[in-house]
Amino acid sequence: MLIDCDHCAMQHTSACDDCVVSVLLQIGPVELNDDEVAALGNLADTGLVPRLRLVPTDRQAS
Repeated sequence: MLIDCDHCAMQHTSACDDCVVSVLLQIGPVELNDDEVAALGNLADTGLVPRLRLVPTDRQAS
């Protein structure tokens, strides 16, 4: 999974304020493997981090 805020429909909205990418990394695009995506999902399920709010604007960004 490639997470690139420049290809997210939620960029520059209130969703960015607590996006897990912004909260944890505050950097440019981030590429996560399947295990990392699952780990973030588990952390979000327990309330430790907010859910990923990425909404890709094109299919290549997902």
